[in-house]
Amino acid sequence: MNNSTSPVPYIRKMTRDDLEQVLAWRNHPEIRCYMYTQHEISLSEHCDWFERSSLDPRKHLLIFEVENVAQGFVSISEVSFAGVAEWGFYIAADAPKGTGRQLGLAALNYAFDTLRLRKVCGQALAANVRSIKFHLALGFQQEGELREQYWDGEKCHSVICLGLLNTEWQVARKGVCK
Repeated sequence: MNNSTSPVPYIRKMTRDDLEQVLAWRNHPEIRCYMYTQHEISLSEHCDWFERSSLDPRKHLLIFEVENVAQGFVSISEVSFAGVAEWGFYIAADAPKGTGRQLGLAALNYAFDTLRLRKVCGQALAANVRSIKFHLALGFQQEGELREQYWDGEKCHSVICLGLLNTEWQVARKGVCK
């Protein structure tokens, strides 16, 4: 009988020591192609973003780890004092299968249990079917579509808006954490 336990995922605050790793993930072509800002970000631009964001108490820049190895990045930005936030995330291109799901579970637990948010909102370009399915599998509801909302320099893209209430997460996580 195997008594080994599965690795425990962990969310921690991002530090300056994480900057180069997070930048490498963000600039990876498979990540960048689904972002609103699709150019390759320079280190100085990335450092400026980190410095600005770190000063804003409504922004939570987080690193997702498994067995003390950073595997992904999560941003949770509180947009109102009513407990509503927007999130964004990405994982390392070489992360093991299932890492995204683990990141989602850990980040949502952090958002609702630690930050005590009432609602987490996400957006995905309509062409990013994988992200939309990911959100829905975590219990998010599609709340709308912003038609031809984003111009990438060549064509317009619609944006899918998704939302998850704390009360919905308390029910959904029992199913997705199995």
